[in-house]
Amino acid sequence: MLTAKIKATLRDVPDFPKPGIVFKDITPILKDHALCAEITNALALKLRGVKIDVVAGIESRGFLFGLALAQALNVPFVPIRKAGKLPYKTVKQSYDLEYGSATLEVHEDAFEAGQQVLIHDDLLATGGTVVAASQLVEQLGASIAGYSFLISLGFLNGKDRLSHFSSNIYSLADF
Repeated sequence: MLTAKIKATLRDVPDFPKPGIVFKDITPILKDHALCAEITNALALKLRGVKIDVVAGIESRGFLFGLALAQALNVPFVPIRKAGKLPYKTVKQSYDLEYGSATLEVHEDAFEAGQQVLIHDDLLATGGTVVAASQLVEQLGASIAGYSFLISLGFLNGKDRLSHFSSNIYSLADF
């Protein structure tokens, strides 16, 4: 089963990025090309029937499977990046994390009004980063088609924060 493969391949890194956090590291998954293909196919299958015009991936691990997923769905990919990383005019959204605060940016022409955007990231924790990404999408007049994640930390209730934007919330491995 795919969930078991993902869980067996992940690496837990204690006290990163600060004491008390157990970081779920997906880099061991990236070393297994067959598992990566299986993950991309499974996400695309879960999203069948959801109208998606664009996939937006959140920096940086959301780029990895976000781009592959966009290719599998035959739609464009848009990067949502940390502040100061994009070369063109941007819109910004600040947010709080479980271990600090940050700002996300996207190019001001990233989405067209009315487009349905799937937001992808590697992991859903409290949902703060994904809510900020959702607010960026909406600032540009697009809508949230749904969310996809490799991993969801259900005990942190991030899905509750996202349900305001879309009920299409998919993950492959829940903790």
